[in-house]
Amino acid sequence: MSFRKTGKILILVAMTLVLAAPAALAAQPIKIAQVVGVTGPYEAYTRQSITGFKMGLEYATKGTMKLLGRPIVVIVKDTHLKPDLGKQLLTEAYKDDKVDLAVGGVSSAVALAMLPVAREFKKILIVEPAVADSITGSAWNRYIFRTGRNSSQDAISNAAAVAKPGVVIATLAQDYAFGRDGVTAYKEAALGLGAKIVAEEYVPMNTTDFTAPAQRIIAAMNKFPKAQKYLFVIWAGKGNPLGKLTDMKITQKYGIKLTSGGNILDALKLYKPLVGMEGAGYYYYENPKNEINDWLVKEHQKRFKGMPPDFFTCGGFAAAMAVATAINKAGGTDTEKLIKAMEGLHFMTPKGEMVFRAEDHQALQSMFAFKIVVDPKVAWAIPQLTREITWKDMKIPVRNKR
Repeated sequence: MSFRKTGKILILVAMTLVLAAPAALAAQPIKIAQVVGVTGPYEAYTRQSITGFKMGLEYATKGTMKLLGRPIVVIVKDTHLKPDLGKQLLTEAYKDDKVDLAVGGVSSAVALAMLPVAREFKKILIVEPAVADSITGSAWNRYIFRTGRNSSQDAISNAAAVAKPGVVIATLAQDYAFGRDGVTAYKEAALGLGAKIVAEEYVPMNTTDFTAPAQRIIAAMNKFPKAQKYLFVIWAGKGNPLGKLTDMKITQKYGIKLTSGGNILDALKLYKPLVGMEGAGYYYYENPKNEINDWLVKEHQKRFKGMPPDFFTCGGFAAAMAVATAINKAGGTDTEKLIKAMEGLHFMTPKGEMVFRAEDHQALQSMFAFKIVVDPKVAWAIPQLTREITWKDMKIPVRNKR
């Protein structure tokens, strides 16, 4: 074979390899780890989040489960709600599974343990649905984005429901990051609206007997006989403090009204005795009015025997919409390009528009003020919408040290 012919063959081979390289890259899957607490007391939250994330990817990709021509692979890892295990599994996802980014966790304690791992590997972690303010506050780093609401969003919207001059408020919360950050934010918001905070009670996460903290709250409230009195309860998981406090008749006996945020449908069954209770919530399937929520409700009911989507189904869906919008805008999964694309990113969700604030990567979003009503044909209490509080209506503090 002559040198000329050999040269032509080599050129053709080189051209083939060059042309094949983009196709090979396009075929590489986009790998996403969902590091969440499948096992443990927040199992219901996690199952919803997993379902919502899958449905969100379906919606964003029009059913193809591909972005930029690349198939999406989701790897679910179970933290058992243990911070050390969450940290270990996220390390494994970045290091061994070579995921492009991760989503999680459910517990604020687990999420906080995972934040330094994202920084170490210089990979994005989208926090969903953990709530503690410190996640996008004191513990934050530039690789952290959060689609879930934070404690301040919960607190400001719930304070707006009841706080004003002449009102005294006590708080009851679980003794860990979610509860303490929530109370801190709620106090700040309530005081800003002219109310007084007269008692704070923190109890273990698995508490079922609320007699002692209730007695201390009643004693503190009795010092303000002419004031309008509220007890704000921040709770996640089992224990049913609202039900136990209702059984104690603290409203009838002591004039202390209960107030709390929204919850998942199973928990809303326990709200039935709380007709008229006011508060604000993250999501109830009848509250938002938009095309994405219409699709989610219809499809979820079709797939799950008529059951509507729940709190964390919406959250998982929102995280998926953020992922898809960001990757399309960035043109790939390079971390630095994703960060640039995501800072200030507007994206649509079942709740409506969200936007990642550039300063701390917290998703600003609507909250929904409600009053509890009961329909005997519905298995749970209904948080009937009184008004939508948009992200433009809330001044959410920036709490990081960027």
